Amino acid sequence: MNKKKIIFATGNANKMREIREILGEDEYEILSMKEAGIQVDVEENGATFEENSLIKSRAIALKAPGAYVLADDSGLEVDALDKEPGVYSARYMGEDTSYDIKNKAIIDRLEGLEKEKRSARFVCAVSCVFPDGSDAVVRGTIEGYIGWEPMGEHGFGYDPIFYLWDKDVSTAAIPPEEKNSISHRGNALRMIKKVMEEHENSCN
Repeated sequence: MNKKKIIFATGNANKMREIREILGEDEYEILSMKEAGIQVDVEENGATFEENSLIKSRAIALKAPGAYVLADDSGLEVDALDKEPGVYSARYMGEDTSYDIKNKAIIDRLEGLEKEKRSARFVCAVSCVFPDGSDAVVRGTIEGYIGWEPMGEHGFGYDPIFYLWDKDVSTAAIPPEEKNSISHRGNALRMIKKVMEEHENSCN
């Protein structure tokens, strides 16, 4: 069986590992931009996660005719901070600022707030440009709260400070398989996989 080629618009190795685990590599050959030999500078100037995701996938698709091109834009929304850092999550406090510093800053800004007022969510918008040039975008989320200290060694980014309501542990403290089954990115990737399958069936 010929595998369908997916090019995912990211150079993040952690993200690529999650993507391969969630989408599975039985049906798809999943390549990062670097692995596909594509280099494009994309200005993510959208006002929403969905807009930024589509900006990326459409730009890459111009360089990859015949492939499924996927992109995501994801981030953390903290309700008490007017949903900051939001679409600026990766660039929050500067692109080169470490997540240790970003995470501490968010915790410090929530000082004195009780658990119920520390609500937050991870958001992930995943878009796909199909080989025929049409596109689609979906959104996955996971609800939680910001803890009082970082916890866990498994995750990356804001994972150590994002706690699950029902477990009172961070998404960096649970095994990767469990995280992928409930995460914003896992939810969005499963949705876009279904959209891809439905699109393919409609074309046959």
